[in-house]
Formats: sequence, structure tokens, C-alpha cells
Amino acid sequence: MKYSLIVLSLFILTSCGKTFSEEEIAKINGYWEIEKVVMPDSTKQYTASATIDYFEVKGKEGFRKKVMPQIDGTYRMNNLSEKIKIVEDSGRTFISYTTDYAKWKEEILTLSEGELVLKNDHDMEYHYKKPQPFTIK
Repeated sequence: MKYSLIVLSLFILTSCGKTFSEEEIAKINGYWEIEKVVMPDSTKQYTASATIDYFEVKGKEGFRKKVMPQIDGTYRMNNLSEKIKIVEDSGRTFISYTTDYAKWKEEILTLSEGELVLKNDHDMEYHYKKPQPFTIK
């Protein structure tokens, strides 16, 4: 009986998600490089990526755009971006994306200075890290 109660309690705690304060949400701002994607049946590792995600959020609204790192440490950008809103629902925090063509959302699972983990409706987890600048030796 005790074992069942412990398992049930752990399930409830882990399924509830987490809400993030405005100060924590501000940690999203900046450049994020995809490290891996964890899918229900496999994991895909990324050793290098041609694009990096750039987030800019003020309050609960902002945008995300794909940028291309350059050898000199700068980023090449285009005019395409996705509007985003930070939304709380049932004790969990989501990023809601909007483009001219689609709308979707991803749950924020982890957010710190150097780590961001987002989960979509297909149970795919996107693990991001802060990118390291290119160096040529």
C-alpha cells in the first residue's frame, strides 16, 4: 500500500509540470543551439547545426527566429520570425508560436542560464544549450 502511494505521488508531481516567473522567462532571451531531440522511440544527437534559434521575449510576448552563425562570431539573420507568447495552463508554462501558416505550442520543461528543454504535442523534447563561438586555430 505504501509503495502504491509513493508511486502515485511521484506520478502526480512529475505530470504537473512547472510554471516559470517573469525573471525565469527572461533567461530564454538570446541564442540557443539544438543539442538533441528525444523522441518517444529514439534520440537524435546534433554535433553541429547550420542554424541557431534566437529568442527575444519582453514580458510574455516576443519572437523566435533562425539565425546562421558566421566564422567571425556574428549571426546572419533574415526577416522571417515566429511570434511567440508565454502561456500558463494547468500549472505548466508553454511557448505559443504563430506564423502566417501555422500555430503550435511547446511546454517549457527546463529553463536555466545554459539549458532549455521544450516539449511539443508529439512528445518530442528539444534540448538546447548556449552556443559556443566559432574559433579557427
